[in-house]
Order: sequence, then C-alpha cells, then structure tokens
Amino acid sequence: MWITSFGHSCFLADIDNTRILFDPGSFSSGFESLTGLDAILITHQHPDHVDTARLPALVAANPGAQRWADPATAAMLNADPGQPRWGDGHVGQRFEVGPLTVRTTGGRHAVIHPELPVIDNIAYLVGTEDRPGRLLHPGDSFYLPFTTVEVLAIPAAAPWMKLSESVDYLRSVEPAKAFPIHQAVLSSAGMAVHNARLSEMRKPATEFTVIEPGSTVEL
Repeated sequence: MWITSFGHSCFLADIDNTRILFDPGSFSSGFESLTGLDAILITHQHPDHVDTARLPALVAANPGAQRWADPATAAMLNADPGQPRWGDGHVGQRFEVGPLTVRTTGGRHAVIHPELPVIDNIAYLVGTEDRPGRLLHPGDSFYLPFTTVEVLAIPAAAPWMKLSESVDYLRSVEPAKAFPIHQAVLSSAGMAVHNARLSEMRKPATEFTVIEPGSTVEL
C-alpha cells in the first residue's frame, strides 16, 4: 500500500494498483492535478474535507472514478443537476472499487460542542474479503471498527478532540501501522508535540509513521 499525503485529511491510497482519494478539502493542496483515480471518497460536509470550489475540476479530470460521500454531502453535491452524481454512502453501504471492497460505517461526526448540531460522518473501511481492514479512514470520528485494521489514518488534532483521546483511540484500534491526519489546525511546533506523544504512547505492535504533505510512503 502506498499513501500520498496532500495535507490535513486528504490522501491518496494506492492499494493493489487501485487509486482512492479521500477528503479533497480546503486545507489540502496538490490533489487538483490527479488523474487516473478509481474512486473519490468524502467523509463529511465540512470544507476542510470537501472543497466545493476545486471539486468539479477534479471530478472532470477523473470521469471514470466512483464518487461516494456521506448522505448530507451527497445530497448537497447532487443538488447541481449539471454535475455528475455522487453515491450516498450511508451506514451499511458496501461497494467494490476494482479488487477492493469499501464498507461505509460510523455515521456521525464527533461532538464539537453540545450546542452545535452533530452532522453525518462516514468512516471508510477498505479491504478485501480475506483482509477487510486493510485501511481505515474514520473522518472526524473515533469510530471503533468491527475487524482488525492494518493501516489507520488517525485524527491527531481537531477542535472536537483532546490529544489523550487520540492516543486512546490509537491504542484501542491497535492497527499494525498508523499515520496522523487532520493536523492543519496545528502549528509546526504543535504538530511535533502531538506526533511525538502518539509515537511514544502507541502500543508496541503499532508502527507510527508521519507522512509529510507531498510525500509518498509505502505502508
């Protein structure tokens, strides 16, 4: 599996020569030039996860890519009749992307504040029949999967979380490998602190790797 980071929550996963892009949002850059995508997956409607200004060009450059989003985002994107349709990735959905199976699960965004409404958030579990948890992108949630996870994209900083919660989530999932996402809200110094704590406090069986924006790493 090869992971290319575009910053924040956006990355390209190349698994068995199948290219899936997650969360092309406003805090990310570099995804605009991508072609040859097999799928574009969006976890939820916040602009840092779906940049509606840059999304049409990305879709036009990848006409063969499947398009899936959480129910609220799919409804928003499908409101424009001039744009290609997006699939409604409701909880329990399952679809094939090349040799891979994608399961949509979770359902709700983490609580930011009790006075703010909780929106849709889909966690994407990507794998095969014999290895269903090859990759998990939980979006803005600490969704605990129903299967063993090989690679976890772990939310490492957000207005809705404490660092201790991210550490506990990493320990609870206990993936073979993990890399941090959702860190555009941090300064460089803050990012270094968060990543150091996650690396130091992970369980021994988990390999923790930081992927710099613009870099590609094999996991």
